[in-house]
Amino acid sequence: MALLELDDVTVRYGGLTAVAGVFLRVDPGEVCAIIGPNGAGKTTLFNAVTGHAALTSGAIRFRAERIDGLAPHVVSAKGVRRTFQNGGLFGELTALENVLAGLHTQVPTGFFGVLFGQPAARASERAATARARKLLEVMGIGHLADQPTRALSGGQQRMVEIVRALATRPPLLLLDEPAVGLAPAVREQLLGVIRRLVKEEEIAVVLIEHAIEFVMTVSDRIVVLNDGKVIADGTPVEVRGNREVLEAYLGH
Repeated sequence: MALLELDDVTVRYGGLTAVAGVFLRVDPGEVCAIIGPNGAGKTTLFNAVTGHAALTSGAIRFRAERIDGLAPHVVSAKGVRRTFQNGGLFGELTALENVLAGLHTQVPTGFFGVLFGQPAARASERAATARARKLLEVMGIGHLADQPTRALSGGQQRMVEIVRALATRPPLLLLDEPAVGLAPAVREQLLGVIRRLVKEEEIAVVLIEHAIEFVMTVSDRIVVLNDGKVIADGTPVEVRGNREVLEAYLGH
């Protein structure tokens, strides 16, 4: 059974059609990249999946359940987590605290349970902290766990944001340009981390990315958008040799 299905999804803003009749299927354990030139509809597609954009027509299903029309926090609670291009971290909090903020819903006894020292709450808090520190280590930034995020580089902040999204063990993770602003060495590290997490955490990843070599290496499948339409859907080898993709996206 598909984890995520988009069935003839169209999104219009007034007279502008941002996404036009898109069909998409993402299976568990798959890394699917969505690429295309600026204005192709990639971010609008992410917004539609996560409840930030209303559909004009079509349907979106997550685990066979319709999620189009649901509020973003409801979609997130169902297991669809997302990062954004512009971050969204709390600069005054440490990297660890930012990750724990994303885990607050998994402490079943809540804030007051922790405050008043209830044993179950304390145990949940310790487990959440251990998981957060482990993921920061996996990302190669464990040594920065207790640093305020405003003191971190842009690339380090992006890593923290990805860890925060991963911390709740979401079945589906949407990454919006995860490699942007990263040095080549850090980009290579991120590539390895994504593949490792897909295997170990048993999640699916859908990513928007302009770094074409990163996409070709990390992805199992690539979907290419142009003018809101899917013009290619296949393996990296198939997409790299697609003439329409070369003309629309790579300019050849």
